[in-house]
Amino acid sequence: MRRAAFGLFGLLGIFGMFTQASAAGPADYGILIISRERLEVATSCEIGIYINDQLAGRLFQEQSTSFNLPPGNLDVRLRYLPGQAPGCQPGIENQRSNHLRLQAGQISKYRVAVDQNGLTLIRAGLGY
Repeated sequence: MRRAAFGLFGLLGIFGMFTQASAAGPADYGILIISRERLEVATSCEIGIYINDQLAGRLFQEQSTSFNLPPGNLDVRLRYLPGQAPGCQPGIENQRSNHLRLQAGQISKYRVAVDQNGLTLIRAGLGY
């Protein structure tokens, strides 16, 4: 009986090693985090995040979002989205994009800010 129990525990230990080995394999994606946690954008309007000209996410004040993306070059564009709050209807906007390069296994964090050309991304520390 003891022998069977030890054999079962040994077998479970071997299966546990296989799952750890497969989880530690190479990552084939990168993580992009975009944060609006700081109050650098003085509006309550929702901000749309466009990745390669596709709406990929929305941010309200004090929010952040993350994307698991394949490595390579990205064009990230931010713009105000129309909403229920007054003054959130977009007018003529600067259509410039932030060009980012994401590598496999890399975690990149950016925060939303406003400069003379409109909404932009500023590199931020991960904080952990």
